[in-house]
Amino acid sequence: MTEHSPRTPAKAWQEMARGNERFVAGAPLHPRQDVERREEVAGSQEPIAALFGCSDSRLAAEIIFDKGIGDLFVIRNAGQVISESVLGSLEYAVAELHVPLIVVLGHDECGAVRAAIDSQAADARILPPHIANLISRIVPAVRRVSGGGTDPIDAATIDSQDVGREHLRDTIAEMLEESELISDAIAAGTLAIVGANYRLFEGRAEPDIVVGSVDISPAA
Repeated sequence: MTEHSPRTPAKAWQEMARGNERFVAGAPLHPRQDVERREEVAGSQEPIAALFGCSDSRLAAEIIFDKGIGDLFVIRNAGQVISESVLGSLEYAVAELHVPLIVVLGHDECGAVRAAIDSQAADARILPPHIANLISRIVPAVRRVSGGGTDPIDAATIDSQDVGREHLRDTIAEMLEESELISDAIAAGTLAIVGANYRLFEGRAEPDIVVGSVDISPAA
């Protein structure tokens, strides 16, 4: 086991947080991105964390957390929406790769979140069916932020960051509800989940939700 592969949830988050701080400061190390590392991990992988995030082109996980080849097991889709394939991938990371940490990463100015908000307006346009199905998973968060009910909303008055935070909580809650394997690993203390919101301009991943034994304070 290499020194840069912490195997407890707390140490894994500390390593993620330190990498993001380097990125924010404009002083990334670009670790483990050379020929030697490529050859080292060709036969096996031992990532320090699984990251489930939005597919937005501005959320390149290894860059914003200053990680290298083989460091992160990454799953992404638009709006970080839970699906069978996402859960299967995360369970693989936990059961087979023994990651001690799952990071769920949302972000501001999310196109999927904005589309979910706009879909509830009176003048909402008809979306292609697969897009409509995807953003329907974000609509419950829209409805809670807008005060509930089923009437059309004034989309311009809804704060997309508030919706994004609610949806992040929904994503983690659904993950725990749908995956007994993940819930059991958290109960055993071998896994934790950190839900974070990424700020596009600052480059900072701000932790918001923790399930399991992790300290997200800056001094951690």
